[in-house]
Amino acid sequence: MQTVDLTELKMDGAFFSPLLNKNNYKQEEINVMQNTVSKLIETSTTSKKPGMLLGHIQSGKTRSFLGSMGLGFDNGFDMVIILTKNSNALVKQTFERIESEFAECIEGDHLAVYDIMKMPIKLRKFELKKKLVVVLKKEKKNMQRLENLLFEMYPDLAVRKILFIDDEADFASVAYENNKNIIDLKVIAGQIDQIRARLDDAAYLQVTATPYSLYLQPDDMTVHEHKAFQPKRPAFTELVPVHDKYVGGEMYFERSKEDKHMASCLYHEIQEEELEILRKSDKRKVKVNHLLTGERYEGIRSALIHFIVGSKIRNIQQQKEGERPEKYAFIMHTITTKAAHQWQEEVMLQMEEQLRKAMEKEDPIFDQLIRTAYQDFARSKRKDTYFPTFDEVLSNVRDALIEEELLIEIVNSEQDVDNLLDKSGELKLRTPLNFFIGGQILDRGITIKNLIGFYYGRNPQKFQQDTVLQHSRMYGARPLADIAVTRFYTTRRIYDVMEQMHEFDTELRRAFESGANSGEVTFIQKDTDNTILPCNPNKILLSSVHMLKPGKRMLPSGFQTIAKSYLEREMKKIDKHVETMKQTAKAVHPKDDRCFLVKKEKVQALLAMIYQTYSFKEGYEWDLETYGAVINYLSEETDTNRKGLVWIVVRQNRNMARIRKSTGRFEDAPDTKQDELKIARNLARVVPSLILTRQNGAEEQGWRGGAFYWPVLVMPEETKTTVFAG
Repeated sequence: MQTVDLTELKMDGAFFSPLLNKNNYKQEEINVMQNTVSKLIETSTTSKKPGMLLGHIQSGKTRSFLGSMGLGFDNGFDMVIILTKNSNALVKQTFERIESEFAECIEGDHLAVYDIMKMPIKLRKFELKKKLVVVLKKEKKNMQRLENLLFEMYPDLAVRKILFIDDEADFASVAYENNKNIIDLKVIAGQIDQIRARLDDAAYLQVTATPYSLYLQPDDMTVHEHKAFQPKRPAFTELVPVHDKYVGGEMYFERSKEDKHMASCLYHEIQEEELEILRKSDKRKVKVNHLLTGERYEGIRSALIHFIVGSKIRNIQQQKEGERPEKYAFIMHTITTKAAHQWQEEVMLQMEEQLRKAMEKEDPIFDQLIRTAYQDFARSKRKDTYFPTFDEVLSNVRDALIEEELLIEIVNSEQDVDNLLDKSGELKLRTPLNFFIGGQILDRGITIKNLIGFYYGRNPQKFQQDTVLQHSRMYGARPLADIAVTRFYTTRRIYDVMEQMHEFDTELRRAFESGANSGEVTFIQKDTDNTILPCNPNKILLSSVHMLKPGKRMLPSGFQTIAKSYLEREMKKIDKHVETMKQTAKAVHPKDDRCFLVKKEKVQALLAMIYQTYSFKEGYEWDLETYGAVINYLSEETDTNRKGLVWIVVRQNRNMARIRKSTGRFEDAPDTKQDELKIARNLARVVPSLILTRQNGAEEQGWRGGAFYWPVLVMPEETKTTVFAG
């Protein structure tokens, strides 16, 4: 193929120049577009070995691929075929975005854009001379329509230079082989390859935010003899620059752990029981008169009221700045069935009605509910932004309810797409407060402006990682003033799964970008007899994975201790076991005899004893089996004389509270960074360290008045990036 130097690309053509003037691309964005087009011209690409634009969820990938498309038209490409997700809404959104971006070229008769479902019966020669864009859903019948278009109706098109752009190409991913969607997509991939094989000159670009499907899919379905899977590499990868307004998993799962950061207020826990109530109609469980007071509806009630209060705080702030008040959105996404959506709508409409009645009757509960939300937002207010008084907010909330500013709407029908989207292809915000209840149509691709609330309850046992991450519609370009009034509602179990997935995503991206481990990622699982085996990434259920990486901590949290009388008896045995480990240690730290090296079997026996001193509530269980298996794996992964050993770091007389006062969340950092954690990380070079903090467990600290051990596992410095399936 012809080789193109970047300097040879035409940068001032009829297609790219208007985009450049309109969008004010930064230099780093232009570089990505140049590199992408240059490599598409000089590199052979197929659906099995595609070119790749890798970005973050809702982080400007469309902007990047449209810029690349314009530059491609100026540099030899005649036709672009855009493949979207199987969603009419996404086809419409993509189509309208292209028409908007290339309006000047379309008006000048240089370009024609078609939805394959609405193509004119007979295109004239004049029309076929233009550059063409065809948008279609990845669907078997649409692929047949495309084949007919290229080879039967207009065979002249088949000899032109064509670019396939596979948008949101992340579904064929870590999943079970019998998943119907995966099977369908494999059929579609086969159809694309057949079409490409008959074309004279075609290139293939995939655009995604979730790279697992491309980097981790082995070429066959067999388990390799060695542990690391050689990923199926794209022909090239260009990374979409992340803009400075982007808010993603880092905010929700990393910054949220910083006590004084506003992100620490984002997550609100809901109970599994509440999700069950909202899954199917049950008027025995939902008493209309208790919607404003009942504990079982606390999560969804808090979500609705926080949404109204947060929106009004922002509107007051905007008016103070002389800006037009914005309309805001909330998503409730728990299940995909239409019957469940209708039930949820009924519950929410009743809740709105009860709120209005309480306001009209001047029931103290109304003032109390608004005040609770207001005080929560006061915790996350920004110092550089005006924060209104409670009376201002209360007055605005009253007006919003009187004027019916709140719209509670189901969004789940593909047939209603034309009514759902505005002119820019985004979900239409009809009123100042838009509370959307939905399922699949909200999953991915559809852009929702000014989203400040997300109530999420899809079962993480049932889907794979890229699907979950694509559900995360709260990611994207978000002003920090909006983040200050944003709240995310889900169960602890789902939150933990999403946090693991964020970590998984971050580590895979880091491994890819930095070339760590030669770009390989190790996939292992614990077998029934507790041995560690390599495993096929396609077989992993993503909700059960743990990411192993250098220096990472693993520990139980959210537990309570057993009754004091039983605890004291068990602690005598545990203290004795710890002392025996120390006396029989393989090595003792020369400067600190509270650090010693012992056999992993003794550590696992100790952990089993500690486990017996805890009691757990749902969503906060400690998976001791996986914890022990990870220790087993990490201690055996070295070829040195430390093989099979673990460093123990003991600290006594600690007084960690069970719940942090600053955030109201369970404590998850019993280890002091400047003392035992620093020492444990220094010791964990080739084998892991286990920190044992002996907590006094006082009742005023939220415990049951008896001492207990809190173990923190620290992974070795030499740990390779590893996905461990429990």
